[in-house]
Formats: sequence, structure tokens, C-alpha cells
Amino acid sequence: MDQKNFIVAIVLSVLIIVGWQYAFPPAKPVVAPTQQQAGTTSTAPGAPTTPTGQPAAPGVQPGTPANAATQVVGLPEALARTPRVTFSTPELLGSISLKGARIDDVQLVKYRETIDPKSPPVPVLSPVGTAHPYYAEFGWSASDAALKVPGPETMWTADKSKVAPGAPVRLSWDNGQGLVFVLEMSLDEFFMFDVKQSVENKTDKPVTLFPWSLVVRYGTPPAEGIYILHEGPYGVFNGSLKEFGYSDFKDNKQQKFSTTGGWVGITDKYWMATLIPDQKSKVDVSIKQTGTGNDVKYQVDYVGGGETIAPGTTGRTEARLFAGAKIVRIIDSYTEKYGIEKFDLTIDWGWFWFFTKPLFWLLEWLYVQLGNFGLSILILTVIVKAVFFPLANKSYAAMSKMKALQPEMEKLKARYGEDRQRMNQELMQLYRREKVNPAAGCLPIVVQIPVFFALYKVLYTTIEMRHQPFYGWIKDLAAPDPLTILTGFGLFHWQIPEFLHFFNIGLWPIIMGVTMFLQQKLNPQPTDPVQARVFQFLPILFTFMLAPFSAGLVIYWAWSNTLSIAQQYTIMRRHGTPIGGGKAKPPASPAPVPVAGNGGAIKKGSKGSGKKG
Repeated sequence: MDQKNFIVAIVLSVLIIVGWQYAFPPAKPVVAPTQQQAGTTSTAPGAPTTPTGQPAAPGVQPGTPANAATQVVGLPEALARTPRVTFSTPELLGSISLKGARIDDVQLVKYRETIDPKSPPVPVLSPVGTAHPYYAEFGWSASDAALKVPGPETMWTADKSKVAPGAPVRLSWDNGQGLVFVLEMSLDEFFMFDVKQSVENKTDKPVTLFPWSLVVRYGTPPAEGIYILHEGPYGVFNGSLKEFGYSDFKDNKQQKFSTTGGWVGITDKYWMATLIPDQKSKVDVSIKQTGTGNDVKYQVDYVGGGETIAPGTTGRTEARLFAGAKIVRIIDSYTEKYGIEKFDLTIDWGWFWFFTKPLFWLLEWLYVQLGNFGLSILILTVIVKAVFFPLANKSYAAMSKMKALQPEMEKLKARYGEDRQRMNQELMQLYRREKVNPAAGCLPIVVQIPVFFALYKVLYTTIEMRHQPFYGWIKDLAAPDPLTILTGFGLFHWQIPEFLHFFNIGLWPIIMGVTMFLQQKLNPQPTDPVQARVFQFLPILFTFMLAPFSAGLVIYWAWSNTLSIAQQYTIMRRHGTPIGGGKAKPPASPAPVPVAGNGGAIKKGSKGSGKKG
């Protein structure tokens, strides 16, 4: 049984320390066989087509527009190269280029690149000419190659110089062949752009056009590359979420889907650019890479069904673009307001979303009441402890009995020596007589595991936790503790070599390690000396392994350990169990009562050590 407990404890420890994102390699996206032409194919030269054979969205080519790998300039100079329509809202600051009708300048007003309030605002989309262009476009494709349609070089005419919530801008372009293309662009008070596309046919013949929307990103952005968080292209197609890594598109490979409803986009940890088609219309989606090396580009797009526009009439369609921060309440409001299928999955809640998301809502509610996410984590820990208090009490009571039986276990070890089978048999009899479950001590750890992972997920993936301070030196609960050993806990400022990062643990991880050590001293020690030494080493291992984790998670673990110590100490005192190196209190029963067949006498009903007579 000791061996089983040992294995269970090690497995649980590894799960807690490392997390599933390290224990398992990232899963490859599975493409449903029912989707038309779903899977990986090579980009073919010539005019692109969708899975249904209709014209596709235009592909980005090196040099069209200007190659992003050359002539890199600052944002002001890049913006000055084309006429623009500007916008400024409580959440967004930016502009729309009239060349190509491109939404390519979007910055987040309330989010800075660092915790310094004077640092630059976070850019979501950037124009061509900057180091990493990233933009969205909307237009029409035609099966007739002779028909002129808007492209990346098209210069549109705007009816105003500014766009604001409730005040859209109208962009128009006449192709000189009797067709007038119009884009009416608007945005709300948060991060959603609404684009109404229309084409007026002034010719004497019907024309068939295919509306499209695309997002293009130049360069492969740095990603954290861990299983717990997805970064890169993704989308919901026919109700199924598909996630792709940037490496999935090597050698100009692409993915194609046909879907009704859903969305497609490119996400970073905290922000994204996502296209949302009409949820009732069937569209053909393409995700691809073009170029190599410094000239690599990623494109997500969709093309709607062909619309035949009769002479003297106007064809219309509507699309949306989300370009901003992935704030939970805003994402959820869009899901409901526009009926966007599974739009809440743009935030990576993970497999256990049914537990992680309610935990987030509880944390946020506590934050509203307390004004500090750190305090919210502490109160959440108390709530979790309260919910599982009866279970923990039983567990700690069982552990107290186990610790009280330690002298008897040592006697059995000395009596039977290397005869492990006989000793285990005697141990089982001892456990049965004293009504002790040796596995019950694992329950407190098991109870904490789902909370641990859910909190880890919340702290790591939700923007609400970004740059949230606690007290003292913790300025960002989502970042590791900044006061580390190799910096003299903040006294020295020097660049720590990468090979020393593992040893550069912070103050809160040390506090957490101390609480783990103290809690371990209250637990019964294994009879096997090798196991005992391994368990003594675990607090040190946890300290180093959890040091790079977010400070909020380490604070939670340290506080949880502290509450557990108080609870366990109280129960052990109540049972008269020796604490540390102390001795057990004398049992209430004055004399041992013989138990037939056990080879000795056990103090029946005793809460003490249960020594043999």
C-alpha cells in the first residue's frame, strides 16, 4: 500500500507542478471528414478558387502591397503614406486607409505594452510599412476576369474624415464599367467593426459577384508555445472549433472549409482580429501562408456565395470584424447580441470550461466587491476551503490516525524486515482494526487539483488579470514574482543568464515552499526511508518548478497551504496526535482490551497510537 501511495503522490505532484500543457504535446487539429475539401493542400498558382469552385478572396503576394520585409518605417510615417479616415473611442484609437479600404491601424487605448502607464498603447492592427503589418480588407470577386473589382491599390472616396460609434463612414469607388462599389464602415463603443458592402449595377446586363473578407498578418509572431494557450489561426466551422499553429502552414500549405455560421481569425494571448460572416449564409473559408523566411505572411479569409445583381438594382451583404482585446463580458455580449456561433470560444477556456468560466465569474465578482484581484484570490481560496471543509476534515482525521499509528508501523517494519509481503499484510490488518484509510490523505491534494488548473487557466489566459496589482512588490498577478534570489530580492539590477533562470526563484515561491514544508511535517511519514527522503525533497522541487508561474497562482497555493495547516493542526490536537517531534496525549481508555486473533492487545476505540500489549 505504501508503494501505491507513493506512486499516487508522485503522479499528483507532477500533474500539479508541470501542468497538462507540459505533460502532453499539442494536439494536431482534427478536420471533420464531412467538410468539403477540408485538410491540407498546396497553394496552386493562377486564379484561386474556394472549395465550391467559386472565385476566392485575393491572395497577398510579395510586393503587393509593398513588401513588409523592406523599407520599415515608424508608425507615423507609415500612416502618412495614404489618406485616412480616423476614429477615436473610449477603447480604440486608429484609422482606415482609403487605399484598399484597409482597416490597418487599431490601437487599444486602455492597454499598455508594459505596466508603466506611460508605455505605448498595444497595437492590434498595423499598416504596411511598419515592422509587422497586420490588417483587414473587404471586397468582391468576379468570375469574369474582364470585370474590374476593387483591389489593394484601389483608392476609395470617403464622405467624411472621421468615423465614430453611431456615425459610419461611406467609402465609394466607380469601376468605370457601370458598377459603383460602396463600403459603409462603422464601429461600436468597444471592438466590433460593421462593414456593409453594396454594389449598384448601372449597366444593362446582370453581373455576378462574390463578397469576401480577409485578415493578413506579416511575419510569424512570437508565441509562448504551451499547450494551455492557443495562439495563431483558428475558427468555428459548422459548430466545431479548429485551432492551428503557425507551423501547420509550412511550404505554402492551406486549410479550406465550407461552413454556415461561425467565425475565423488570428489570435494572440490577449487580443485578436476575427472575421464574422452572416451567421445564416454559407461561406468558403481559407487559411493559408504565403512567402518564406522574413517575407512570410498568413491570411484567413472567407468568400460568400455568388450574388447576381440585375441592371438598375443594388446587391448588398454585411460582414463584421472584431479587432481588440478579448474581454470576457464583451465577448459574451457579442455572442448573444449578434447570435455568433460559439464566439465565446475565442477565449481559450480549455477542456474544463464548465469549471474554469464560473471560477472566473466568481473571481471577477469578488474583484468588483473588493477592488483587488489578489484579495479576490485569497477570498476564493477561503470559499473553496469552506465548500470542501467536511471532506477535508475526514481526510485530515484519517491522516491524524495514520500519524498516531507511526510507532506501530515502525515496529512492524523492524519485526518483519525484508519480508515486504508479510509486513503489508500486517499493515492492512492494523488499518482495518483502527478503521484507517491510508489513501484518504490524498484527498486534500485531489480536491485542489481542479481549482489549481482552473485558476492557472484564468490567470494565464484572461486579459482581466493582466497587469493587475496585489500589495507590496507584486504589480502584475499574471506575471512571475519580480523579487528573485539572484537579484538580491530587488537590490541588484542585472541581466540574468538564461541558464540560471531555473534557480532565480522569487520571494512568494519561497513562502509557498515553506508552507508546503510545514504542512508536510504534519503528515504521516512513509515507513520506507527512500520514500521519506523523496517526500522531503518535494517542497524544494515545487518551489523551483512553480517559481516561473504567475504570482497570483503562487499566492493562491501558499495561502491554501496556510489554511490547510491551520485546519490540520486543529484536528490533530483534537485527536491527540503527536505534532512534529511531540508525543501523543495519553489515551482516554485506561487499559488495553484484547482482540482475538491479533496476536496482542489493541486499545479499542483509542484515538492514540494503538500500541500492542
